[in-house]
Amino acid sequence: MKKSNEVPFPKALAARRSLPKADATFAPVISQVGKISITLDPKESVFQSLAVSIIYQQLHGKAASAITARFKALYPRCRSFPNPKRVLETSLPALRSTGLSEAKARAILDLARKVIDKTLPDRERAEALSDEELIEALTSVKGVGPWTAQMLLIFTLGRTDVLPTGDYGVRKGFALLQGMKRLPTPTELARHGERWKPYRSAAAWYLWRVLEMEEYQGVRIES
Repeated sequence: MKKSNEVPFPKALAARRSLPKADATFAPVISQVGKISITLDPKESVFQSLAVSIIYQQLHGKAASAITARFKALYPRCRSFPNPKRVLETSLPALRSTGLSEAKARAILDLARKVIDKTLPDRERAEALSDEELIEALTSVKGVGPWTAQMLLIFTLGRTDVLPTGDYGVRKGFALLQGMKRLPTPTELARHGERWKPYRSAAAWYLWRVLEMEEYQGVRIES
């Protein structure tokens, strides 16, 4: 259910109209999947988005959701999500008690520290930075790589022209759509994706949806 403070992804309708013209292989996908269902929370902070992304790394959704709930339960006085100061005051053993690995617990502490000392931009500052500037700043945090930064750009800030070329799902969706027998390299995907500008975030979202389409179930792609 959509929350009252959530807003639709920017330029979603323009992307739906543009992508099939730029690349005809998108036409049947968009026809079947329909509109882009990404919604954005304008109040979600950079800290919250990155902390949750760190928790979810390399975990199934159910397990990550449980750890996130236990993490938030450490801060019963916080209405939604703890602020960086409260997290930085938390001991490593307390963070580990939620199910976080030591590496993830240390990464979240490093994230909190960099938000407090303004190494990382807050949401207002982030909105004013370019995609490249943001990715450079975000990846200074332990445990935050380009993929995590790109997910924040798309799903928190609503940047419309981000193509996560290293994402397995995007690469596989592209291979299925193009009838390839193997995954494209990130370079190949980036080169082909030039035609999807300025809506590469929408292209990535539809490529993820390809993996869910019935006609592609069971199709094998070489890594």
